[in-house]
Amino acid sequence: MSGSLRMPPGTYEDTLPYSPGFPASLEQGGPPSRRRRPPSWAQPDPIDELTDRFGEFIAAAVHPDEIAALLESDGMSDDRIRERYGVKNSFALAEELYERVGRAYPEPAGPVHDPWRLGLLGCLLRGLVFALPGLGYVLGAPLLAGPRGAFGLPAGTVPLLAGALCGWTWNQGLAHRAYAWLGLGDRAAARRALLVGAPAGVLLGSLAALAAAGPAHPAAVTFAAGQSCYLGAATVLLVTGRERALLAGLLPMTAGAVLAFVHPIPGPARAILLLTSLAAVALLALIEVAPAVRELGEGSWGAGFAALLPYGAFGALERRRRTAVPWLTGSLPYALFGLGSGVLVLYVGLGDVLAGAHTAMADPADAAQTTVAAQAAAAQSAVAAPAAVALTVSMGPAEWLLFRFRSGSLAGLRSSSTSKDFWRTTASTLVRCLTGYLLVLLALSLTASALWPHAPAITGGAPLAGLLMLGVVLWTGLLLQSFGAVIGPAAVCCAAALAQTVALATHAGNPHRVALIVYGAAAGVQAGLVCHLSGRATAHR
Repeated sequence: MSGSLRMPPGTYEDTLPYSPGFPASLEQGGPPSRRRRPPSWAQPDPIDELTDRFGEFIAAAVHPDEIAALLESDGMSDDRIRERYGVKNSFALAEELYERVGRAYPEPAGPVHDPWRLGLLGCLLRGLVFALPGLGYVLGAPLLAGPRGAFGLPAGTVPLLAGALCGWTWNQGLAHRAYAWLGLGDRAAARRALLVGAPAGVLLGSLAALAAAGPAHPAAVTFAAGQSCYLGAATVLLVTGRERALLAGLLPMTAGAVLAFVHPIPGPARAILLLTSLAAVALLALIEVAPAVRELGEGSWGAGFAALLPYGAFGALERRRRTAVPWLTGSLPYALFGLGSGVLVLYVGLGDVLAGAHTAMADPADAAQTTVAAQAAAAQSAVAAPAAVALTVSMGPAEWLLFRFRSGSLAGLRSSSTSKDFWRTTASTLVRCLTGYLLVLLALSLTASALWPHAPAITGGAPLAGLLMLGVVLWTGLLLQSFGAVIGPAAVCCAAALAQTVALATHAGNPHRVALIVYGAAAGVQAGLVCHLSGRATAHR
């Protein structure tokens, strides 16, 4: 035969000896050319002109169809291509260009944009403002003095727990709705959602506390109402990124609580310190969302407040039409996750007390046994309180490590060439971040136990293992939420909370072992969900 067979695109083998009419390659590193070198008097090849014109784009293309799309967008019709370039259509010309130019995939200029890059200081600050409100209970404890209430808990605990659970549930859903508006670029709508939702949450939390306490505990109901007010205002400031303002508002209460550890403080002074911090936080939140009312009323406060009503009011301005509105039902799974995780965290601090009270009620005829059980419950609460504090403080580092995982996953997505390599990189990053969080939680729990008054050191066993398993549940739940997969962790946390409640109500074994089994099962389920989701490249968007 006079020449070699035409090889498929991308298959280049130098099987023929070198000839001056057949250059080895179009450029260094490129594929060999099959065209003869034209004589000096011939016109330039028009296809070579296209390679010079679109050389960078052709080199970066991963398929000839990309080049065909470029040619069509440049206005080249098939008739013109047949007339000028001597090929059938744009796809044939694209294949020719794809073969003539070697592959070269340039790296992006400058640092790669990473939307998950977050500073550690900001996350530590959020963890601090999560934990500091706990000092308010230390400062207000004498205001709730009295005999033990239901389930053997200290006076006023039940209404406070009812208000806290209601507030956590409501504010989790409210925060999601506000973030949904922020994701749509409508900051004014996010402020309006917070302006309407935060007072509604305060009202619901206060009513829940009143229903749990009844009229016999007015001081506890008042304290719970202040707690609900703080939760609503803090949600506003945290969603709008005003953590520093929230920290400043908590300074009077924090200073008073620290002073109360070393010197007795009169009851009126305690109340003034609590009210000062509460008023400061509420005022800061109001300042943050108040401009939304004026903007909604187009400069009129009255028209703005009227437009916030469910169906407007007479004389209210017509609502602006929106192309996209977040569904209210979309925030329900986030609220349920807040409820389930809140119950689990409360059981860390109070599960031992409840179990001790049940033991005391098992044989009420024996007064000595009742006294010993009550003392044991009090001692167990001293052990469990540092664990709850450690969990709360660890939420700051947990958020930072979550962002580190998402950032590392994006880096693995850029550097991996196969799906198996990407899964291996993601799994390695997941293990490192989760291990780092568990080490932080362990260190915080040991430190809090050492510093907490009258609390024996945690040496290990089921309580510590259960605490770490709960940390896995919370961290993987937050990670799944960052992927938008909230229904799974919400169902798992609610099921775990229900299972632990039933176990405590039916006295099904040692509470520490029950908690370890429940938390371990929930952690295993959510870890499986994370592995399944994080290994898919399409999830990291």
